[in-house]
Amino acid sequence: MSPLQQAKLFIGDHVHLAKDALHIYVALALFLGSAMLFRWPLKSWRPWLVVLAAALIGEAWDLRDSLVYHTPIELGGNLKDVLNTLFWPTVLVLLARGTRVLKRG
Repeated sequence: MSPLQQAKLFIGDHVHLAKDALHIYVALALFLGSAMLFRWPLKSWRPWLVVLAAALIGEAWDLRDSLVYHTPIELGGNLKDVLNTLFWPTVLVLLARGTRVLKRG
């Protein structure tokens, strides 16, 4: 098992969250954190693209680990992880772009 997989299991075990929930927390941290760090508005696609890049890199790493450690490859699961990771950042971008919910003042 790779160090990444060990870290994911360790975190999941110690914070008592399922892997799907960890995807959501990491996605929101990346989305909101990159928006704050780079002072990007939430309606910008840039923070969303940070989350997309992280999700794709993470799933590529999972696929690599499956090949190296001879574990089953489940592309449907990888796709579900990417979609699950992008769901709330997508909702926030759409709310920021199309409503007044996330507007200042």
